[in-house]
Amino acid sequence: MVFARGDVSGHDDPVIDHQDPSKYITVVSWDGPRDPGNPYNWSLCEKWLLTALAVFATFMTMINGTIFTVAHETMNERFHISDASFPHSYWPVTSWAVGGGCFSLLVLPLMEDFGVRLWHKNFYTLVITRFFAGGCVSILANTSGTVIGNVWDTERNRNVPVSLFIVAYLSGSSIGPVIGAAIYQALTWRWIGYIQLMWYGAFFPLYFFLFKECRGIAILGQRAKALRREGKNAYTQHEIDTQGQSILSIVGHSASRPLFLFFTESVVFVSTLWSAFTVGTLYLFTQSVEQVFAELYDWTPSQAGYVQAAVVIGELLGWVITLFSGKLYFDSASRNKEIPGTPIPEARLYLAIVGGIFGISGGMFTYAWTSYPNFPWIAPAIGLAMVGAGSVIVVTGISDYVVDAYSKYAGSCMGIIATGENTLAAFLPLATMSMYSHLGLEWASTVLAFIALVLSFAPILVLIWGKDIRARSPFMKEAMVEKRRKSIDSV
Repeated sequence: MVFARGDVSGHDDPVIDHQDPSKYITVVSWDGPRDPGNPYNWSLCEKWLLTALAVFATFMTMINGTIFTVAHETMNERFHISDASFPHSYWPVTSWAVGGGCFSLLVLPLMEDFGVRLWHKNFYTLVITRFFAGGCVSILANTSGTVIGNVWDTERNRNVPVSLFIVAYLSGSSIGPVIGAAIYQALTWRWIGYIQLMWYGAFFPLYFFLFKECRGIAILGQRAKALRREGKNAYTQHEIDTQGQSILSIVGHSASRPLFLFFTESVVFVSTLWSAFTVGTLYLFTQSVEQVFAELYDWTPSQAGYVQAAVVIGELLGWVITLFSGKLYFDSASRNKEIPGTPIPEARLYLAIVGGIFGISGGMFTYAWTSYPNFPWIAPAIGLAMVGAGSVIVVTGISDYVVDAYSKYAGSCMGIIATGENTLAAFLPLATMSMYSHLGLEWASTVLAFIALVLSFAPILVLIWGKDIRARSPFMKEAMVEKRRKSIDSV
């Protein structure tokens, strides 16, 4: 997930073309701070319309990833596969998530530099096409996320829109089995796909006509092109900086930057592992819930799909809690001795750590040790809800912290985090059947709870040594210098 900022400020200054000193180039930028073309200056109505479209598009497309999971028995019969020894029916979700991971690694970093704007005959075709479906969903969902950074100009203004985007991102995946169960029970497994085609087709005109360009450098690029058509030698600073670079070199640089950050920045590394495990756990429920509730209560796949609504309810409760996280963050400005008046970046992690320990880890422990037939079904469902709440709190905290701490490199950071999320979502559930069969329902969930607990304690080190970590990181240091400059300018 990425929330890259879209502001490009300055004036239309002529610069000399060193290839031909007699030729002047006009650098196109905003016509002052109140330029109506700057998305930051758009009306609240326009901003919220784009934000609502972005959040809704994310929610609807993320459903596509997990909506088929409840129909695995019928699909197994249709394609002559078996889940007896391995969950082969999950491969379409795996390929979908892998596609999302690959496209995230390649496409999301590019958003730092550019603007945005029939059933299968065999199982292998289904798996392959799902790869590209996941990639397209990744582009659309994360492009929608960039809208927030492009139209909301301050951290305070972005706080609620970002949290809405994340809850839509996570709950879309979690509600997939619930909607799939309703369709599958009333109709057939093919109608899961047909109905998706219907609603995507119905909403397409809405996106096409209302989802306008809001990336600053793209809008300025359109202005520069218009001036060039009039015979003027006008370019944006971005066009000048990327002049002579091939698209392959740009893509290669963009793809390598997230990997470099992952292996050299400890904060990015830990954030990726923590967020990836969190999202992977939500996808793991598409497999474990059916196994647990079938064994305990003899439930059908459709009934197990319905009970996953508990995860969604928890995610909505988690979203409410994230609003208090924003208050803790902004209140930390009064305690900041490094840059007085500016919130402390690590304050974004306060509730995320609590959500990880008591939400995800505590929820998995609850899910584990209520997995006995003498407990009512609501008991493990409460554990599911706790994990859902914790997941939103954790992912929101991580996303906000990384975006604030790395500033203009947010696209690359969030690109590698999204790749990690998709990787765990793809492969962690494949081990679910074996884990829960060999370790038992209680201990399999307990192992996951302990992993979540360890990952939740790791960011405490970031709270303790946050200032030193930022001082050693050239990327974070650059962001802090920019914050210090803005703090001085605002005085």
